[in-house]
Parts: sequence; structure tokens; C-alpha cells
Amino acid sequence: MFDKKLVTEYFLKTKENIEKLKITERELKVEILKDKAITIIGPRRAGKTYFLKHIAREIREFFYIDFENVIFRKLAPEEFFKVLSVFLEIFGKEPKVLFLDEIQILDRWEGIVRSLLDLGYSVFISGSSSKLMSKEIATQLRGRTLTYVLLPFSFKEFLVVNKIEIKSLFSISEEAKMKKTLKEYLFSSTYPEILLTGNTKLLKEYYNTILYTDFVERFQLKSLEVARFIFDFCLLNFSKEFSVIKVSNFLKTMGIKCGKNTVYNYIEKLPETLNVFFLRKYEKSIYRTLWPRKIYICDLGMADIISLSKDIGRRMENTVFLELLRKTNQEPLLEIFYFKTREGYEVDFLVKEGLRIKQLIQVSYANSYDEIDHREIRALLHAKEVFKKDKPKLLVITWDYEDEKQVSWFGKRGEIRFIPLWKWLLTNSQK
Repeated sequence: MFDKKLVTEYFLKTKENIEKLKITERELKVEILKDKAITIIGPRRAGKTYFLKHIAREIREFFYIDFENVIFRKLAPEEFFKVLSVFLEIFGKEPKVLFLDEIQILDRWEGIVRSLLDLGYSVFISGSSSKLMSKEIATQLRGRTLTYVLLPFSFKEFLVVNKIEIKSLFSISEEAKMKKTLKEYLFSSTYPEILLTGNTKLLKEYYNTILYTDFVERFQLKSLEVARFIFDFCLLNFSKEFSVIKVSNFLKTMGIKCGKNTVYNYIEKLPETLNVFFLRKYEKSIYRTLWPRKIYICDLGMADIISLSKDIGRRMENTVFLELLRKTNQEPLLEIFYFKTREGYEVDFLVKEGLRIKQLIQVSYANSYDEIDHREIRALLHAKEVFKKDKPKLLVITWDYEDEKQVSWFGKRGEIRFIPLWKWLLTNSQK
């Protein structure tokens, strides 16, 4: 049972607070479609609630509920529409959009969302990464949702926060400042709260909450020791290839007894927290895509809790992966893989759109053409031959080298574009 007076006060205060709230606008753009709920997922503390409130303020005529608020903690599903009627009494008109934050608190929430869609409402939903995952949302709503991923701040958002103007043309001194800022970005935490407050102590709290609440408690893992080892292993080895066998062998060297099946089960669950991502290798046979995989993490600052890696090349590669992942929000047919030729030459990223291999990407911490490892060029040209029917574009993302040239390697030729990371991040950002 809910208290009508408290609910009334909640709606009035919430509307007032949202209208006054200072919110950093995010790059993510969402499209509201009839009969589809918009689901915002992302790692803990990525800014999902603030993102919903920003959209609500733009719409103005909104209905917003945070189900973690004590007023709604014991709300029965059948009482939800009574709460909606209270809103109508207060404001005298139907809301244009309903925002349901931390919806997993409400029992049988999926039936409520479907009913709202059937009644013609536009609905946004979001849930805690420890209790509501994208797979669960997709299953429960049976194709009646569009899902968007919200990650910590992108480089472009980092520039906005630091009040650095983004222009189409930059002077030499401005380019130098951009590279300096990019290096700061690569060695910083980009969680909104940490970046906006400068309180880096929060990062350790995030680490503990992700490990204990989102990973161990959520999946009822029996061994905290194994769970912590796997989480730390991923934070230490971002932008690297790994396998279950490799992790199992490391556990043995540490004197930790754990079967391969247990290791596999733990590893498979970790990406559901959306703090760690495992990138599959592209293979024509789906049975050969399972292992090995490459590790990427949602926030490079998190890795520094375990060990401060000064390998800027790996940080660049991780940043490129996250930007490609953001791009799938607007281009849902895009898929990201890494690729190895039969000769063993590795391409950092293979971008597939539908049935077509669209782009092959290498990432190199290089300031000139001569600094680029010849193996990266060789891998691109060999991969181009494998997918020559698709005519994929070849790209090398560098630190400070830009060009477009025809390159040959033992009879294999191709046009390769070279572009600095900072420039690629600005031109590749979400439209």
C-alpha cells in the first residue's frame, strides 16, 4: 500500500529537482519508437539515472519514478496505475513519457511495461547492473524494447567537462594541447562522478561494489578468492588475448584449487556486469569463435587500482574498442571482432555490418610511418586479401601520424588511412 500524500510530494519535488539539476549532456542519442520501450543499460555509476533525468527535463511533461525510493519500495504491481492516477490528479494531463528507474525493484515489472506500451505510452527503463541485465530485459519484453549502452565519459565528453573547445580545424598549438589532454584521458578514470568531483577515492569503492555486489553476490559465486582473481586478471590484462586454460594455469601457480568448469562459469558471468568485455575472434564457423578472446574494460582508471600500466598502446586500443562499442548504439548492425589470418597475423579490430566486413583497424602508438610495426601493416594487407570481395577499408589509428597512402607488402597492396587517435575519436563519435 502506498501513501498518497507522500507520492504527491514525491512527484512535485522530483519535477522541481530535475528542472534545477545541473546535468552534463551525454553523446548518446536515443530514438523513441511507438510500441518500443527504451532500455538504458551500462556499468554501475556510468550515469544512467542522470541520463534519464536529462531526457525527462527536455521533454518536460514526464512521469519519473525511482523505485529505490522508500515510498515505492513495497509497491504492488497492481498499485502502479493508481500511482499514475495520482500524477494525473496533480498535473491535470497525461505525461508524454514515463521514466522507470531501477525498475527491477517492482515485482512483475515486465507486465507493467507491456501494459503501458499497449496503452500508447512511451517508456524508458533502466536497472541496476547487479539486478537487471540486458539479456533479462530482452527476454522479458520479447522484442518490445530497444536497448542502448551508456558507458563512462567518452573523450569528447571529457573535453566538454574540461571546457576544451571542439572545432573542425585546430592550430599546431591546439593540436598539441589536444594530445596532452588525450594522454590525461587515457590515464584517468572517466566515471562521471569521479571526473566531475575529482574524488579518486571513489574508484576503490566502485571496485569493491562491482566485485562483491555485481559479481559475487549477484551470481552467488562460492569462491570469493577465485572471483577476485578473475576480476583482477581482467583488469591487469586489458587489450590482451586470453583463454580459460590460461586463467586456470595462473590459478594453479597461485596455489588456488579450482576446476576448469568453475573458471569457465565465473569468466562467462563477468561481462554481464558490463565492466569487462570479451571480444571474440572472427571465424566463419561459430564453433571456433568461443576461445580465445580479448579483454577490454569500461574504465581504464579501474585497472590502476591493481597496477599502473604505462603501456599507452594498450590504453589506446582499449579506448578504440569502447568508441566502437558506443557506435553500435546508432548503428545496431555493426559487430566488432578481432581477426587472425591463417599465417597468424593479427588485426586489432574487424568491423562487420550485416553480412559485409566493413573495416579493418590497427592501433599503433606511432608518431611517424617508420615507427609503425611492419607486422601491423602486413596483417592488414593479408586480411584485406581474405575479405577482398567486401573491399573493407583499412585504417591505422596512430598517436601522431596522419596520411593516406598505397602500401605494398610482397605482392599484396592496399590503400591505408592513418589517423591520430584524438582526431579519430572526435570524428567517429556518436552523431
